[in-house]
Amino acid sequence: MKKQIINYETLLKITGAISSIRDPEEVVLVTVESVKTALDVKGCTLFLINRKTDELKVAASYGLSQDYINKGPLSSLKSIAESLEEGPVAIYDVSDDPRLQYPEEAKKEGIASILSVPIKVHDNLIGALRVYTAEPWEFTLEDVNFVQAVAQIAGMAIDLCRLNKGYKSSIEILKTMRDPKLLKSA
Repeated sequence: MKKQIINYETLLKITGAISSIRDPEEVVLVTVESVKTALDVKGCTLFLINRKTDELKVAASYGLSQDYINKGPLSSLKSIAESLEEGPVAIYDVSDDPRLQYPEEAKKEGIASILSVPIKVHDNLIGALRVYTAEPWEFTLEDVNFVQAVAQIAGMAIDLCRLNKGYKSSIEILKTMRDPKLLKSA
């Protein structure tokens, strides 16, 4: 029961923070820190897909070393690709799973299990949210549902932040295009 309370509190924290944040960088930072803390796991990373290179780029990470985060380019076609195409993927033992692109680096980092869920906005895949554990972890349906819910909320928030920035840019452009003479006569 305590775990569910923590997850509800985390969802409240994330949605509360996201509703007041206008910066996508802050949204992803709040997301990864909150998930790592709520599940009491080794780390959490939010990736966004670079469509030109088909690489997963780290938007934010919490609990993992810089060496691991910067281990090399992460291909969306090679690194737990099923989670991007078909939905959540839970890997119980990273040392014995061919879906990992960098298994040696995961072992060196002390990662035992990974949960990867897609982040979609308007049915378009924009990234993945991954949870890393130090001990082998049988992810429960509740764990998966919680991470999926957070991924969906983060995706919506990132989209809203981008729209907000676009609207602000449009408004600023419109303000500079106004004719001061027309404003005085109105």
